[in-house]
Amino acid sequence: MKIRPYTHPGIILKEEFAKPLELTQERMAKDLKIGIKTLSELYNEKRGISPLMALKLANYFGTTPEFWMNLQSQYDLYKTYLKEKDSVDKIPKVA
Repeated sequence: MKIRPYTHPGIILKEEFAKPLELTQERMAKDLKIGIKTLSELYNEKRGISPLMALKLANYFGTTPEFWMNLQSQYDLYKTYLKEKDSVDKIPKVA
C-alpha cells in the first residue's frame, strides 16, 4: 500500500488562507470565537480540525466543511499509515 504525504490542515489554514488575507491569529481567533491558544495549536500541528471548527472555517472563508474535514481525514490516514506501516503492509490481499 502506498499513501501519499499530506500536509496538516493547520499549515494549509495558515499558509493558504491567513497569510494571503493578512489575517493575524488575534483577528482570526476573535472572528471565529475561539481562543488564540486553540488557533496556535492548530497552526503548530498540535490540534486537528474538529467538525465544529470545520463549520466555522467554512463559513469564514466561503469553503465547505467537507473541505476542512477531508484535509484532516487525509492527514490522519497518512500519519496512521506511517506509524502502522509494517503491520498494515503484512495484511494479505484477498481481492
